[in-house]
Amino acid sequence: MTWASAPAPRAVPLSRLTDSFLDGTSSVYLEELQRAWEADPASVDESWDNFFRNFLGQAAPAAGLSGQTIQESMQLLLLVRAYQVNGHMKARLDPLGLDDRAVPEDLDLANYGFTDADLDREFFLGVWKMSGFLSENRPVLTLREILSKLEQAYCGPIGFEYMHIPDRDKCNWLREKIETASLNQYQKDRRLVMLDRLIWSTQFENFLATKWATAKRFGLEGGETLIPGMKEMFDRSADLGVENIVIGMPHRGRLNVLGNVVRKPLSQIFSEFAGGTRPVEGEDGLYTGTGDVKYHLGTSYDRPTRGGKRIHLSLVANPSHLEAVDPVVVGKTRAKQFYSDDADRTKNMGILIHGDGSFAGQGIVYETLHLSALPNYTTGGTIHIVVNNQVAFTTDPRAGRSSQYCTDVAKAVNVPIFHVNGDDLEAVVRVCELAAEWRQTFHSDVVVDLICYRRFGHNEIDEPSFTQPKMYQVIKNHPNSLKLYEEKLLGTGEVSKEDVQRIHDKVNRILNEEFAKSKDYVPNKRDWLAAYWTGFKSPEQISRVRNTGVKPEVLKRVGQAITTLPEGFKPHRAVKKIFEQRAAMIESGEGIDWAVAEALAFAALIVEGNHVRLSGQDVERGTFSHRHSVLHDQETGAKYCPLDHVVMNQNEELFTVSNSSLSEFAVLGFELGYSMENPNSLVLWEAQFGDFSNGAQVMFDQFLSSGEAKWLRQTGLVVLLPHGYDGQGPEHSSSRLERFLQMSDDNPFVIPEMDPTLRKQIQECNWQVVNVTTPANYFHVLRRQIHREFRKPLIVTAPKNLLRHKECKSNLSEFDDVEGHPGFDKQGTRFKRLIKDRNDHKEVEEGINRLVLCSGKVYYELDEERKKTERNDVAICRVEQLSPFPYDLIQRELKRYPNAEIVWCQEEPMNMGAYTYISPRLYSAMKSLGRGSFDDIKYVGRAPSAATATGFLTVHVQEQSELVNKALQPEPIKFP
Repeated sequence: MTWASAPAPRAVPLSRLTDSFLDGTSSVYLEELQRAWEADPASVDESWDNFFRNFLGQAAPAAGLSGQTIQESMQLLLLVRAYQVNGHMKARLDPLGLDDRAVPEDLDLANYGFTDADLDREFFLGVWKMSGFLSENRPVLTLREILSKLEQAYCGPIGFEYMHIPDRDKCNWLREKIETASLNQYQKDRRLVMLDRLIWSTQFENFLATKWATAKRFGLEGGETLIPGMKEMFDRSADLGVENIVIGMPHRGRLNVLGNVVRKPLSQIFSEFAGGTRPVEGEDGLYTGTGDVKYHLGTSYDRPTRGGKRIHLSLVANPSHLEAVDPVVVGKTRAKQFYSDDADRTKNMGILIHGDGSFAGQGIVYETLHLSALPNYTTGGTIHIVVNNQVAFTTDPRAGRSSQYCTDVAKAVNVPIFHVNGDDLEAVVRVCELAAEWRQTFHSDVVVDLICYRRFGHNEIDEPSFTQPKMYQVIKNHPNSLKLYEEKLLGTGEVSKEDVQRIHDKVNRILNEEFAKSKDYVPNKRDWLAAYWTGFKSPEQISRVRNTGVKPEVLKRVGQAITTLPEGFKPHRAVKKIFEQRAAMIESGEGIDWAVAEALAFAALIVEGNHVRLSGQDVERGTFSHRHSVLHDQETGAKYCPLDHVVMNQNEELFTVSNSSLSEFAVLGFELGYSMENPNSLVLWEAQFGDFSNGAQVMFDQFLSSGEAKWLRQTGLVVLLPHGYDGQGPEHSSSRLERFLQMSDDNPFVIPEMDPTLRKQIQECNWQVVNVTTPANYFHVLRRQIHREFRKPLIVTAPKNLLRHKECKSNLSEFDDVEGHPGFDKQGTRFKRLIKDRNDHKEVEEGINRLVLCSGKVYYELDEERKKTERNDVAICRVEQLSPFPYDLIQRELKRYPNAEIVWCQEEPMNMGAYTYISPRLYSAMKSLGRGSFDDIKYVGRAPSAATATGFLTVHVQEQSELVNKALQPEPIKFP
């Protein structure tokens, strides 16, 4: 076959070549393929056939190609690919120049059979429809030109990692941006804006350092380009349609971000430095909580952008537990998208700033990344910025991670990673803008790895030379990024020394003016993060109890909606039967079980216009196969969710129920963030078993139990923790109820004012812990979360065997608001904090000689035993709300049974469960009525134990029957 007679070539985009030739560097392979093709073009894959025609059909006529072989053409393409894959390994990323990475072999010319003698040979690159400089329509380039372009694109101050993304369109989009013919040079006016922003960032830290030399402020020195980078990123985002940005970040640089990016008033920041926020005079807003250190606080402001838009920024308050805020930010962003009808997720965006040590070290980073593309958790992409100091507190990277980069974890979700030298301001701005463009184009996460350094130690009073002597020797003599940028601009003649000085003087003047103002700064009445919170009460403002009953006709109507399935839908036989039984419950108004009560609570809230969101592992069906909120057609696999059809034309997200990924920490954090955005939403997270909730312990300790006290942020999040001893062993019995009670902040020795119409006690506590025993009471406690003028987290130790217990049923009349129906009292129908004995006892019953107080499902076992043994001299009361403690109702029952021995009965071991919480509070209630001493509280339950429960079923059964029998034994109970 001659060159001339080759068929007319068809250009093939490289992205279409399906064979793996880009990975195979074996020249033997290529030669064999070429020989096979020459013998019979049909014997190779079509893509190779096109490839050889393309090359062999074009290459001959071009003069001066000095006998380029197909072998060399292939090797050249492999060289280009090597730079795309590994060029970042040769990039100049470390501002300190301490980086001693070996240059990968595959960037070496010799590897591809070329020598220096080939540098000025011209090579034909083909007429690919390939992105990047290969698409320049200059098919012939010298090897020197090709190399210089590759070095400029991939080995400068930016290292691009994107070839791991298994999507050609995304890779080609990035190539277009990276392999440009000439790098985008910024105009003089843009450079002046960048300079101004870098001066602000640098002077802010210098100013704090001079005014408060010994204060811990976790300054940004060494990473000052973060501020102009973020500002340019936000400007670009606003141009592309973003209106709201939620930011989460650690302590380093936080004050600088607050002052310069979010625009928190500088006088306020300075005032906090001088000794913190004093409470406002006057009645409103007296509640300041316990406060937190200044580098944990959040805020929110509107800021104008360079393009003339306005963008709303909120920085979420966070603890020192690094990365714990990540899922909270993502959840809050998702809620903003729901409330602003941002269906394509382009108006609201989350930005997370990380440290290098924590991004690689904290598992929550991975858990949060894995929410990024899940339908009910995605936010259309989060931008991650790693402020990479190249040292974590005192730990070197090689001791802190096993991978080359701290950002390698993000490759798990196929996102691009841009490493940038933090000393090169324009490179930083370039990747920050590129990240914003990527996020708005592809709606997925993206990582910017800002490689900088920490001029001082972990904080300003730390000595870093103890552990990094060489690094700090270099840092000591290293000019800051502002000096480098000023020299660059002075060198090009674009600005004069006077221009630079003018900006310095302006910034200094404003900083000093704000400092003077800070001395008289009085903080405003606390402001809620979101506008939806106006009108909600803080703990010192009076809030009345509200009725949670629902009109009978509404209950019937929604009851029918949630038990009706569409025509032709074929659910599983067993599920069909369950729904027929549910319809019968609604029709007769009797025997309402747990799942129906929950569905009625959700449906009634939806009818009132509230958003309901339930999430967690396996929540759609329910761990115990009781909920069935999403049904699956057994033939087509189609899904149907009855609660999506409660009102006409219901927004499909108004009720959301979603199985989550197998994570506690991130998913609970996500729902917490979601619940903080708008108070008119019931947001619930359910653990698969309560035992597993401690996988999210940081969320409970740092955010949920103390967020209002530290940061004045309320949340009405509901946490459902299945709990109960039924012989399933030590990891399927206990939600660790004692921990939640131990974190409750009410004083056991002070009985608060207990006005029956007010909710002062609940307003002043940090959260509520309940162990509910009837479907109706569960219905009311869920509705109570929304029907009040404040928000508190609710911890529910949810039942397991009560879900189907024959006695654990309620009548529909206990759910409604009709006078005379059970549960209706002076305030209407509402949640019962204590359920009195089911025998209709008078106000005083002198013949009762034992009062057993208990909580949760052990009540049903005690009641059954009482019936069997006909112990009519024993009263059993259920404490449904453990915290805050119902002193008033306990006192009422103590008065009712003046001669009764007082017993606390629980299933849990003595060192667990509610006993240690209940006993001092029960003692306070008894003391106020002159009813004996601490020793008069008799404990009945399991003995102290290290494990929550036994793993032997026979032992469990024996322990359970012993404690039930002991609580009802005829003779007095000996304890201690």
